[in-house]
Amino acid sequence: MQAWRVHRNGEPSEVMELEETDRPSPGPGQVLLEVRAANINFPDALLCRGQYQVRPPLPFTPGVEICGKTEDGRRVLATPALPNGGFADYVVADEAALLPAPDALDDAEAAALHIGYQTGWFGLHRRAHLQAGETLLVHAAAGGVGSAAVQLGKAAGATVIGVVGGPEKAEIARGLGCDLVIDRRSEDIVAAVKEATAGRGADVVYDPVGGDAYAKSVKCIAFEGRVVVVGFASGAIPTPGLNHALVKNYSIVGLHWGLYNTKDPAAVRACHDELTKLAAQGVVKPLVSERLPMAEAARGVQCVADGTSTGRIVVLPAGGAR
Repeated sequence: MQAWRVHRNGEPSEVMELEETDRPSPGPGQVLLEVRAANINFPDALLCRGQYQVRPPLPFTPGVEICGKTEDGRRVLATPALPNGGFADYVVADEAALLPAPDALDDAEAAALHIGYQTGWFGLHRRAHLQAGETLLVHAAAGGVGSAAVQLGKAAGATVIGVVGGPEKAEIARGLGCDLVIDRRSEDIVAAVKEATAGRGADVVYDPVGGDAYAKSVKCIAFEGRVVVVGFASGAIPTPGLNHALVKNYSIVGLHWGLYNTKDPAAVRACHDELTKLAAQGVVKPLVSERLPMAEAARGVQCVADGTSTGRIVVLPAGGAR
């Protein structure tokens, strides 16, 4: 089979190599899956760089989430077992963690429903307890993680303010349903949020960026607001001033979705059931900006690494448009 392999750490476009290799063999409790679509996530870029919290032994195949087909023909969502990730023709995954692919979504859309939307749902509902009528501020609103949070925020009845970089991404964020879009390259985020909320600020901030995005968020957070720390796509990890959190009376909550797989797998399945219902109703639909053949996977991962992508880029091993 074909698989993208990383033999040394570095930029994805430089270290990912497409090779012929043996199919992985399932271990106890695992199943072999044919990869129908593999969604590209920012952690895939971090894996290539050797900067992710999990560092699989070299060589390895990146790709942390897929839509695949079991030997008995079921369409499922899975997180492949590293070091044999999803940018391959076949993967192995834990059978107990497989989730049925929603009928309302094609393979590429289904592959993109998993980690990003689960992260959004747990972040907004379990960690931030977002309520209808509140104001939600989403950074990188046109990206894969941010676009999921925008849709889930609207589904929850929130007023959603999206922050993006550039007019093209602003147009995408509007199309996703943002009530207000702020272009961080030409507008003052803090002033715009305060103006839009009559000085109150955002009740919930969803931050997968870190760095300057976090610093500006806490300047326009509402009384009893909640900042959900999702990731650090900017490369800069904030150092929160706890005295500031005390004086302004807001909460900083972390979200590592992967922990729920081991700490509370029942909650993951319940979340998937809810996401499946929302997909069937047309309330959420992953924004798939590109569907790449296998040969272009490294380019796709580099786009995500560089922050130039919008929505989700999905790799289709068979090269089809499914």
